[in-house]
Amino acid sequence: MRFSGKACIVTGGGSGIGRATCLQMAAEGGRVVVADLRQEAAQATVDQIHAAKGEAIAVQVDVGDAKQVQAVVDAAVKAYGAINVIVNDAAMMTFTPILDTTEDDFFHVIKTNLGSVFYFSKYGAPHMPAGSAIVNISSVHAHATTQNVVPYAASKGAIEAFTRGFSLEMAARQIRVNSVAPGAVDTPMLWNNPNVKSGAEKVEGAIGKPEDLAAAICFMASDDARFVNGTTLVADGGRLDIL
Repeated sequence: MRFSGKACIVTGGGSGIGRATCLQMAAEGGRVVVADLRQEAAQATVDQIHAAKGEAIAVQVDVGDAKQVQAVVDAAVKAYGAINVIVNDAAMMTFTPILDTTEDDFFHVIKTNLGSVFYFSKYGAPHMPAGSAIVNISSVHAHATTQNVVPYAASKGAIEAFTRGFSLEMAARQIRVNSVAPGAVDTPMLWNNPNVKSGAEKVEGAIGKPEDLAAAICFMASDDARFVNGTTLVADGGRLDIL
């Protein structure tokens, strides 16, 4: 029970990788704060956890809004007294060439994907005791990308740089900060991608399940990875080798 008694915030916990991570952490004794833009999706994850006799609460949040992030942190501390794990999974993509991308659309992606990591780090870390962990979800797009997803790829590359730098700042507090970079995963984000639908982006090689990524995330968040810090675990089934 690697997360027994630990309070775990997971953003994007209402579906896909985030939901799978919530379910595994709860199954391993975690007290999970399921944070999602859609309250009903977050609650559905909580209902699954409760049905399995786990402990969880649902919190609605726009992760690109600092005040709403602070409210999630406050809810976690009020419910569980501290925060032991933060998983920054919530993200969005756009599918427009840069020359056709509006400034508002570009910075909306950056604020949602990268800004959320900053907000949860800034406001969450002060409530995290020694031995805690932050896991930021990057992407293979940080390393090899395709056309028309530049804001997403840029945000994911920045998340990995943020992870490296913030891990140094948190070292004295004994809080580990790492990233996990998924490849192709069987989620709505993959199959609703217009590039995938059109064939512009070929989905070659292995396609992971959300549970595969949850296993990697839970490893990085647990004491099993106590000697892993400031790095990115690529969990892509070998996709980067193909790209």
